Amino acid sequence: MNLVDDIICKSVYTINTENGHAVFAKKNIKKGELIEKGLARIIPMDGHKCQYVFTWSEDRTKWALCSGYATFYNTSKTANTIMNRDFENNTFEIYAVDDILQHTELTHTYRSLGWRKAFSELDKKI
Repeated sequence: MNLVDDIICKSVYTINTENGHAVFAKKNIKKGELIEKGLARIIPMDGHKCQYVFTWSEDRTKWALCSGYATFYNTSKTANTIMNRDFENNTFEIYAVDDILQHTELTHTYRSLGWRKAFSELDKKI
């Protein structure tokens, strides 16, 4: 299987909202359903200063860009998706944690929401 050819994004779309781009369900999505999977690229930067990269190590020292719509999922402490990261293979999968109705915004709780400097103001708002 070639993961690049197998990225799943058929269930979502993005639109520009008053808070920037956001991801929405193109169809009803069942709890536990795989919504999207893709690749991550490790990048040499300080993720504390940039909110558009993903924490990509348990020790909080690596940062990555992710393929597909992953960058456009907004955060929520009551998120309806979860991102599973595979640090060894630099891949990710996003699953529904609840049943999600068509045209509902998809969110996930940012792994670093509580400790990352780039999210300090955001964490207070949600």
